[in-house]
Amino acid sequence: MDPPAAKRSRGGPAGPEERDAGAGAARVRGRPEALLDLSAKRVAESWAFEQVEERFSRVPEPVQKRIVFWSFPRSEREICMYSSLGYQPPEGEHDARVPFTRGLHLLQSGAVDRVLQVGFHLSGNVREPGSPGEPEHLYHVSISFDRCKITSVSCGCDNRDLFYCAHVVALSLHRIRHARQVELRLPISETLSQMNRDQLQKFVQYLISAHHTEVLPTAQRLADEILLLGSEINLVHGAPDPTAGAGIEDANCWHLDEEQIQEQVKQLLSNGGYYGASQQLRSMFSKVREMLRMRDCNGARMLILMTEQFLQDPRLALWRQQGAGMTDKCRQLWDELGALWVCVVLSPHCKPEERAGWLQLLCKWDKLEVCPLEEGNYAFDGPSLQPTLAPSSELLQKGSTCITNTEGWVGHPLDPIGCLCRALLEACRLEEETLSLYPDASPEKRKVAYQHVPVPGSPSESYFALALEVALLGLGQQRALPEGLYAQDKVVRNEEQLLALLEELELDERLVQVLRKQAELLLEGGPFSGFGEVLFRESVPMHTCARYLFTALLPHDPNLAYRLALRAMRLPVLETAFPAGEPHPSPLDSIMSNRFPRWFILGHLETRQCELASAMLTAAKGDPKWLHAVLGSIQQNIHSPALLFKLAQDACKTATPASAPPDTTLLGIALELGLQVMRMTLNTMTWRRREMVRWLVSCATEIGPQALMNIMQNWYSLFTPVEAATIVAVTGTTHATLLRLQVDGPRREELWACARTLALQCAMKDPQNCALPALTLCEKNHAAFEAAYQIVLDAAAGGLGHAHLFTVARYMEHRGLPLRAYKLATLALAQLSIAFNQDSHPAVNDVLWACSLSHSLGRHELSAIVPLIIRSVHCAPMLSDILRRWTLSAPGLGPLGARRAAKPLGADRAPLCQLLEAAVSAYITTSHSRLTHISPRHYGDFIEFLGKARETFLLAPDGHLQFTQFLENLKQTYKGKKKLMLLVRERFG
Repeated sequence: MDPPAAKRSRGGPAGPEERDAGAGAARVRGRPEALLDLSAKRVAESWAFEQVEERFSRVPEPVQKRIVFWSFPRSEREICMYSSLGYQPPEGEHDARVPFTRGLHLLQSGAVDRVLQVGFHLSGNVREPGSPGEPEHLYHVSISFDRCKITSVSCGCDNRDLFYCAHVVALSLHRIRHARQVELRLPISETLSQMNRDQLQKFVQYLISAHHTEVLPTAQRLADEILLLGSEINLVHGAPDPTAGAGIEDANCWHLDEEQIQEQVKQLLSNGGYYGASQQLRSMFSKVREMLRMRDCNGARMLILMTEQFLQDPRLALWRQQGAGMTDKCRQLWDELGALWVCVVLSPHCKPEERAGWLQLLCKWDKLEVCPLEEGNYAFDGPSLQPTLAPSSELLQKGSTCITNTEGWVGHPLDPIGCLCRALLEACRLEEETLSLYPDASPEKRKVAYQHVPVPGSPSESYFALALEVALLGLGQQRALPEGLYAQDKVVRNEEQLLALLEELELDERLVQVLRKQAELLLEGGPFSGFGEVLFRESVPMHTCARYLFTALLPHDPNLAYRLALRAMRLPVLETAFPAGEPHPSPLDSIMSNRFPRWFILGHLETRQCELASAMLTAAKGDPKWLHAVLGSIQQNIHSPALLFKLAQDACKTATPASAPPDTTLLGIALELGLQVMRMTLNTMTWRRREMVRWLVSCATEIGPQALMNIMQNWYSLFTPVEAATIVAVTGTTHATLLRLQVDGPRREELWACARTLALQCAMKDPQNCALPALTLCEKNHAAFEAAYQIVLDAAAGGLGHAHLFTVARYMEHRGLPLRAYKLATLALAQLSIAFNQDSHPAVNDVLWACSLSHSLGRHELSAIVPLIIRSVHCAPMLSDILRRWTLSAPGLGPLGARRAAKPLGADRAPLCQLLEAAVSAYITTSHSRLTHISPRHYGDFIEFLGKARETFLLAPDGHLQFTQFLENLKQTYKGKKKLMLLVRERFG
């Protein structure tokens, strides 16, 4: 880099300014040493004495040395800022990769030596241990500085990064911490001015001799130019001095490697799909914010470099060509970029010419075709500013109006509220004395402390209070929900960021007054306020903001807190579509998407609404007035059954602490919410219904037996018959529930009677699913049990399926009622039909059980069931199996049989002879049916089938003859199937 013009004037003839400088120096002479230090310090920081800066030779040497001494940066904070990306290591750890940390360790280990300061140039050696098995590395470091800022750095490590390497950090910290140990020399031009011609010649020749391989060509070139009278070098007074510092007119800023910043951003954008790249870019944004906070002009420089690289991202042209939108990560990065530009342009410390230059740059970038729109979607046509049209075992409804603020301040692409709020808070922030990256500093994140700073011209106001007021104005503004998923998500994120900022503030009496005032204004703000009486149908809900205000105001003004929170419970887009108390489909449901195609974040908004309601319910515990007010608001404004159920659970949990008596009012509200959920979901069954029903019974139990009996008596409007019979009635009468209720005998019997009545009603309404639970519940009461049994008998005539009848019949047998089991089994058989080829019918085991039951009861019951078996079962193997089972033992000899027969029944005598005939006939029919479409691969199975048929035929007296005739008939009828008939002859003759 060429030296500035001011550096080229050292050593020339003295002009008028130099004479003035001499006069200024004369005024400095004779001052006490403390005053000399003070003056030198002022010169070093801002060149307050321009005459002194222009010519060191006119200034006494003590003053020169003090100016040079005080010109090096004295704060380690800037060194840290330029040697890290704001990396925050995990708690209790300090990342050794951070250059500042590494440099600090090098300094503390004594790795810095041979430090020399010549004028405004610092140099030294830094030794760094090598890897295991390698020697240590020696790096030569050079630093130029000017007016307490490092203006250029050079290190032998050649480590190209955004900021200073660890070796530059080590040398800088050495100069700051051990300044009195650094060997100090005046600028080299001042030293040369004290030499005569012989000394100068000797100096030059020794210098060339020491570095002849490097500087000899340059020395010869300069000698040739100096000897040439008309050369350019002879036309300039004096000569450049890299150690003399810059002139007053030269720019003064910290060293920033612009080329490296551009390269780094370009590389990170090319890896934009990776999480690490986005985090690195956000760290760079944080670095810009840090520079702006320090009023460092490099903040704007760095932001300009980053913006130019963002605009050169090749993906922008591709997205524009395809008419596609950006990825979410890229949109967020562009949002942060825009927010930083707002901070830069609105900075009160920038000069008018700087702001004009930035405006020119922004206009230039805005005209580029690839410059993305605020929404980040090239196919986006812009938001519609017109309100959405509405119907005419709907416009008339209160709550609809025209909105005046179509573009909200919170969620705006440039984030005006967030920028202004942070700027105001920044003015009130107490400076931290230590750096978070110091190893000896506490790794825990400390809460930011603020103080009231008076506003100039308005002593009664403070920036701190204005920050709170600005945030509440933006959050409470009535505004339409913007178009697009990303824009709506941005509204949510901006709200959460602002509220997170406000929650960090410690509210004193002054801020509480601001809260009260703003809350009152929001309630009376009309159509401009989201808390006004009348809302636009698609206004952004105020739930998140109201929850903060409610929590903050509650200790100071409960009445105002509840008024505000209750007003904010509204969700206008649902109020105009669903009457109060009615459920709506899930936000992901297709019906919901059709009704509200723009409300992509509806589910999130409803969750925030639920959180506000839960906060009010918890806070209102013990206050019946506000509890009932909150309940009414919940019932009117919340339409999601899942969220209502969550509120009910929260209320019940809050009302029943482990170490205190329950709050009966809050418990009653929890039950009321649960009942509402039951009514809302009765006809729209969800997978959570069983959980909800069980919880409701548990909640009613906490209140008392009367509440439990009430839900049993009104079950038809709350539960399905299955839920009522299998969950409500059963759970409400368990031993654990009765112990919890602590009721006496008569009250317990009253509860049992209520449960039995419920079970019988359910059985009558849905006998298919509730008959068995009703019978089970009514076992201990004869009249109720008989009523339940009669319901089953009546239902059998009305179409109760055989499967359910068999289930109830088995239950009756298990309870020791075999005759009733037999009766139900016969009713089930009357409805059953098993075809000839249904060997694996689901009812096979039930039929065999019914036959075993009838056999155990006696000959009469067996005789009565045989016609039913013949009429219902047409499967030959099954009929033969039943027949064989009945011939093994005499009827009535089973464990339940009361009568005994003399001997087993014969298959050729009644009542089994009819079953034998049916079995033989079934075998004949089935054989012909199978032979109609038989294939060779099934020949073996058919031969086995005939073997079983022969066993059944032989049970008859003339069975052998019948089977022979049957085979002859097959041979004649199917003589074309020669191979099959050959197999029949080989097996049966």
